[in-house]
Amino acid sequence: MKKSEVVARRERRHRRVRAKVSGTLECPRLNVFRSLRHIFAQIIDDTQGQTLAAASTLDKDVRANAATLDKKAEAKAVGKLIAARALEKGLKQVVFDRGGFRYHGRVQALAEGAREGGLEF
Repeated sequence: MKKSEVVARRERRHRRVRAKVSGTLECPRLNVFRSLRHIFAQIIDDTQGQTLAAASTLDKDVRANAATLDKKAEAKAVGKLIAARALEKGLKQVVFDRGGFRYHGRVQALAEGAREGGLEF
């Protein structure tokens, strides 16, 4: 299967999920994007179209320990970091948007890290 077909299928799944999942200020959307090297998480208020908090493996807090961690452990660290940043802003309840990716591996590790950090979804 060509790379363009894989991306198109993921985007189709993502549109299907986004038709059902929307974030508000009281319960924003926790969006996940996974590339081959990095993982990104954003907490988004869809009513305002505003990103409330963001974290990724490119953050210096995560990069400091990156040499000793595998990709799943990095994703879990990103989940804990996004949870900490959300709690600073007073956000505890979110709705999880897996971005068309399977809930498996790094996406699951990020979700578990966010739950351990104090987010509820």
